[in-house]
Amino acid sequence: MSDEPTAVPPPATDPWKGFRGVMAGALILESITILLALPVVATVGGGLTWWSTLYLVLLAVVMILGAGVQRRSWAIPFNLGLQVLVMAGTFIHLSIGIIGVVFAAVWVFMMVLRADLRKRMELGLLPSQRTQGAS
Repeated sequence: MSDEPTAVPPPATDPWKGFRGVMAGALILESITILLALPVVATVGGGLTWWSTLYLVLLAVVMILGAGVQRRSWAIPFNLGLQVLVMAGTFIHLSIGIIGVVFAAVWVFMMVLRADLRKRMELGLLPSQRTQGAS
């Protein structure tokens, strides 16, 4: 018997690929939600100015483009920074701030899932890390 810890086998498939897909999907859904809020702000919020329209449309476009860069090392800080910008949209209308808070909660939950995935990988508990014949 050796005191060395047994090596944890790497996952057969890339579990981060699925997680990056979830992050990209969340950004796309958030951008759609922001664009769907434009008529609400225009009708209920007292109208849109060129500045508020530009802010919201640019934010949605940056989110759509950001969905494609989820492989980058700076993707998570970028995503969380976008949440701050959405919450800052409260100055346009309260509904934008509420959208920001809801999606910020979604991103916090995704960070919890990320930590859990990392822990499971380190312990070798992912299904693709189990060796044949082990129970």
